[in-house]
Amino acid sequence: MLRVMTWNIRTGGRDAGGADRRDRIVSVVTAQRPDVLALQELRGMDATLGGLADRLGMAAYLARSCLGQPVAVLVRPPLRVLRAGRVRRPFHHAAARVQVATGAGPLTVLSTHLYPYSGGRRRMEADWLAAALRRTGGALALLAGDLNTLEPDVDHTGRLAGLATPYRRRHLRRDGRTVDTRAVARLLDAGLVDLWPRCGGDEPGGRTVPTRHGGAEFAGMRLDYLLATPALADRVRAVRVVRDGDADSASDHYPVLAEVDLTAG
Repeated sequence: MLRVMTWNIRTGGRDAGGADRRDRIVSVVTAQRPDVLALQELRGMDATLGGLADRLGMAAYLARSCLGQPVAVLVRPPLRVLRAGRVRRPFHHAAARVQVATGAGPLTVLSTHLYPYSGGRRRMEADWLAAALRRTGGALALLAGDLNTLEPDVDHTGRLAGLATPYRRRHLRRDGRTVDTRAVARLLDAGLVDLWPRCGGDEPGGRTVPTRHGGAEFAGMRLDYLLATPALADRVRAVRVVRDGDADSASDHYPVLAEVDLTAG
């Protein structure tokens, strides 16, 4: 059984003028022991991610960003990496792509972090990701990350009402009333399966933000997703939001963990 996790660790695990949270991040990841780990918001970690990966017993594959923050996919042996790189589009943050060998064939994992401030821009980035997944030509693929988008077909009125106006606008279309869920909707329309409603745990909605660490821009939302091709979704046995140990204080996002019926190839 492979364990796959996604986590936005907030500004590289360090707060400006505040706490260094990297030991707490290591504690959470070590406790969950994912085989594949998609990380977002790796500010300042271009040269130090390798050290963090060594502490976790994993190999890191970083995708740098010209405008925002890097993202990465980390892989634990004995998984064998077949290829790695980034999706070559002008994402605000970035998208890292890693393919590993499994007993059922190659598994492609994309780690990404969509644009925070505009639903139209997020929709464009989602289209780039859908195209990148189509080009892999593989049956087993997973898109993991902070999509900064509320899920479609859910009433978010009450959730957004409690946000300050600048933060509420991030989730509304230009009319100022309609909730902008287009980025996730585009990915679902492209054939991906949202794993939380299919295999999620007992918490309603699968909220991933905020934690006790903070997050004034959030209001009990699910912004972090695991989206799989149908063939991979059929192999997913469980999905949960990780709240154990230091997860409450290691970031302003909780990690999301999936257990997948695959073995290293």
